[in-house]
Amino acid sequence: MNYSIGQMAKKLGLTTATLRYYEKEGLLPFVERTHGGIRQFTEKDFEWLMIIDCLKKTGMPLKDIRSFIEMVNQGDSTIENRLNLIQKQKKSVENQLAELAEILKVLEFKEWFYATALQDGTTENVMNMNIEDLPEPFQETRKKLIGKEYN
Repeated sequence: MNYSIGQMAKKLGLTTATLRYYEKEGLLPFVERTHGGIRQFTEKDFEWLMIIDCLKKTGMPLKDIRSFIEMVNQGDSTIENRLNLIQKQKKSVENQLAELAEILKVLEFKEWFYATALQDGTTENVMNMNIEDLPEPFQETRKKLIGKEYN
């Protein structure tokens, strides 16, 4: 089945402008056109676009995505390079996840902090608590925040 650019954009949850931009940036060398120059997307193109979208969401630069696509088109001689690129991006995502996990801990502490303060009618009681009196999950987070203004 063939899709127009509008149909493919809708299927992907993207705009037609995004797909045109991807093409301009060399990310869609696989998309065929009719004799009249109209893009015709296929299910295989959809799979490619899903991969492009995934890589883009990981923060991979467009130049690296373009390089990945070029390597795929070059064939099996580039498998190791593709693997290296994917492993490098995976490591980057793992680092982002670790960073986000730390951020989540702070947000969970702040949620507890304000819920407790709301219940008490003041932030003073919570601010003056000893670390040992805090719920276990927040003790380590609070230690990291000592010396920083956290209210």
